[in-house]
Amino acid sequence: MKRNIKTIFTLAVAAAITIFVVSPALPQDKPADNMQILLEKIRADKRLLVAANMELTESEAKAFWPVYDNYQDELFLLRSRTARLIKDYGDSFKDMNNEKARALLDESITIESLGLKLRQAYLPKFRKVLPEKKATRYYQIENKIQAMLNYELAKGIPLVQ
Repeated sequence: MKRNIKTIFTLAVAAAITIFVVSPALPQDKPADNMQILLEKIRADKRLLVAANMELTESEAKAFWPVYDNYQDELFLLRSRTARLIKDYGDSFKDMNNEKARALLDESITIESLGLKLRQAYLPKFRKVLPEKKATRYYQIENKIQAMLNYELAKGIPLVQ
């Protein structure tokens, strides 16, 4: 039985937002340990979400999860870059000048472009290990997670003044 996908997506997005919002507030005694635990929890929750909604056969799962893990590793690098962009924006928000605004916008567009290139690069890999309908479903799940993450981030980031 499928889990309530909206609830699971909401939890996954909330966990992802935690990285962006809470990470600067983690205790300073062992911030790397705390961050690693948080990241592992988010990855595990997302993996459960994907597993609950993919309906993979045993043979599909055996082929899918290694590709998924590699994709998630690369996706994490992009999300880390997004987190740095948001931090840079927050650091510059009060005294934003045109030069900084340009650099931030250029970085945002670059991240979006790299995300598209990553999805395109992995599509043949997912198609190789999954039937077309399941590859499509996986991309739908990723798109929904990204849309919710973008929405939550947009709610919390004020417009440039």
